[in-house]
Amino acid sequence: MSADIRKLAVWIEETHTEMGKPISPATRKAVAVAVIANPFAGRYAEDLSELIEIGAELGGLLGQRCVAALGIDPAQAQSYGKAAMVGEAGELEHAAAILHPKLGAPLRAAVEKGAALVPSSKKMGGPGQVLDVPLGHKDAAYVRSHFDGVEVRLNDAPRAGEIMVAVAVTDSGRPLPRVGGLTHDQAEGKDGLR
Repeated sequence: MSADIRKLAVWIEETHTEMGKPISPATRKAVAVAVIANPFAGRYAEDLSELIEIGAELGGLLGQRCVAALGIDPAQAQSYGKAAMVGEAGELEHAAAILHPKLGAPLRAAVEKGAALVPSSKKMGGPGQVLDVPLGHKDAAYVRSHFDGVEVRLNDAPRAGEIMVAVAVTDSGRPLPRVGGLTHDQAEGKDGLR
């Protein structure tokens, strides 16, 4: 792996009740985070291909870690998202280089299929700052019950010369969805929309 990884973290968030109503089975979100050295920290570079390749590596690694944490088969994953926070010696384009050109394909392989765009966010920040990872249905963007998000925070990351990269995968949508629209069971996943 070409990524210089300082830290990996994986956790699961489960919701068992909402507004006094039981959620059964519980809704579950897994998040996997890598804190990596930014090879371009403190300097401008025209060619960001090194970060693009790191994105491809992390898409598979973090996606697989999420699926394993949930204890599901890849096909059972229902939604996903990605995000990156660049430390102060970097720039937003460094996060874009990791997230956009190549991270998606290995993430899709980790969750089997993934016809829809992978929702993403990027920001500059420092240790302990919150990074929001947006979530959307992996195969059909119009499944409203899966419009969601999860927060990532590590007390010591990202440092100035680092990038914190997060991938989230769920085995369900929001608890108690009731705003209508296409459901998970109705999604065909042919065009990424429906």
